[in-house]
Amino acid sequence: MLNEQTLKYVIVGIFSNVVLYFLYILFTRMGIGHKTAMTFLFVVGTMQTFVFNKRWTFTHQGYLQASFLKYLAVYGFAYLLNLTSLLVFSDHLGLPHQIVQGVMIISLAILLFLLQKYWVFRPPRSPEMRVTG
Repeated sequence: MLNEQTLKYVIVGIFSNVVLYFLYILFTRMGIGHKTAMTFLFVVGTMQTFVFNKRWTFTHQGYLQASFLKYLAVYGFAYLLNLTSLLVFSDHLGLPHQIVQGVMIISLAILLFLLQKYWVFRPPRSPEMRVTG
């Protein structure tokens, strides 16, 4: 069963990714290259979901600057995975870019949830749990 945090992440992700994937299909049908469309929409999605995930999904109370830098690092890594997947599976192996991008949206959503939960928006450790020495 999904806990509240996971459910909130799924809601943000579904809403954001459905809109962004629709725009991806629209942009590529208009003649924009699939890697260019993905890059533009990845940036838009990254900025948009930061606010929702920090405040609503993870209710993070930590420093804005620190969490935003971690968020950018995580999404930068995810972007490189996405771009590499399009290059390998679509450009070199000839798979339809629409399918490759759809699979990447789902795969990266899982990876990004885990990285946000356990690194980007991790609650601060209580003093009793800190190791000294």
